[in-house]
Amino acid sequence: MFCPKCGIEYREGFYKCADCGVDLVEGQPPDTEDDVRYVEMVEIFSTYNQGDIAFIKSVFDGEEIKYYFQGENSNLMVGGGSYARLLVKADEADRAREILQDLGFL
Repeated sequence: MFCPKCGIEYREGFYKCADCGVDLVEGQPPDTEDDVRYVEMVEIFSTYNQGDIAFIKSVFDGEEIKYYFQGENSNLMVGGGSYARLLVKADEADRAREILQDLGFL
């Protein structure tokens, strides 16, 4: 028996989660996209160019690479003199670097 909210497993004979107060279900509930988990991200590229950002996003979306551009707001980039940092999941970093290298960014 499992709690569908927090995922804690209970022995047979229990019917409600002691923490959440919800009814338990048979079998482990499937993971959902809404699950919050720690993901290690690494920086692999930085740029001031909004065109580069848009292009890389479209390529990575097509390749289903999880990414985040930190500081991509154009007002901060131009006015503040900062740049956008491309972060990707650590386990996808090598593949992402290869793609950027093939595209001439690295």
